[in-house]
Amino acid sequence: MHVFVTGATGHLGSALVPELLAAGHRVTGLARSDASATALTALGADVRRGDLDDLDGLRAAASAADGVVHLAFKHEAMAQGDYAGAMADDLKAVRVLVEALAGTGKPLVGTGGTGGGNTPGRPSLESLVAPGAPRTEAEQAIVDAAADGVRSSVVRLPPVVHSPLDRHGFVPTLIRIARATGTSGYLGEGTNRWPSVHTLDAAHLYRLALEHAPAGTRLHAVDDEGVPFREIAERIGIRLGVPTAPVPEDRAAEHFGFLARLVPLDLPASSEATRTLLDWQPRHPGLLDDLDQDHYFTES
Repeated sequence: MHVFVTGATGHLGSALVPELLAAGHRVTGLARSDASATALTALGADVRRGDLDDLDGLRAAASAADGVVHLAFKHEAMAQGDYAGAMADDLKAVRVLVEALAGTGKPLVGTGGTGGGNTPGRPSLESLVAPGAPRTEAEQAIVDAAADGVRSSVVRLPPVVHSPLDRHGFVPTLIRIARATGTSGYLGEGTNRWPSVHTLDAAHLYRLALEHAPAGTRLHAVDDEGVPFREIAERIGIRLGVPTAPVPEDRAAEHFGFLARLVPLDLPASSEATRTLLDWQPRHPGLLDDLDQDHYFTES
């Protein structure tokens, strides 16, 4: 297939583009900068200059492709506190991609979060939809595109997608916080669980979804169903040589910054249905094993 990929040089895109090319697909990647365009060309991909605000460009690139994988998201806006704006812009982009592919039967693979299937007291499941969860509206727009003749699917990512390619995700952020404060912290007892997956395993699932997922499918890119947050903090503390300790609730925002509202959440997630449907089997290290490697702790 000729595949149009947004977010093609980001954390996941930098793993997915080589995965697609190795499988024999042709890739056109969306590039916001000269550096991104150069990186894509070096990989052997074609380049479409633009960004998520260039809706006409997104429509044209999707129409010219045999399938689309939508990875891009305004993470900078999210980190600055404008999560609502980032989600609104994402929804606009999704709607344009759906319109471009309507009636074609071509695949559209979007991105969501496993929190979209969370219910209190049980792991998030592919079949569940949590009202009001982040990115739910965009996720639903992609799933609903199945009724408009699009072979649409959504890959829900866990909070932690880890690997040497992860430079700006939650784990590097927690490491930077621990370095800056001298404490690797957690909230409460730290028994709340965060699911995770290795970047390369997630990229492989995106390719399987593009090639084989039935229309209207939700998928979970989850290897570790739920790692206790305290264990993550302890591993970071050991590697940095700083103490691991609970952070008082009234200091959570000061210590964790924009992550403060996420750190105490219990977010276990299952991928059993995904594994069965697409024969997806994660093969790379789990989160705690990855934290035993040096790549997260070598300062550039």
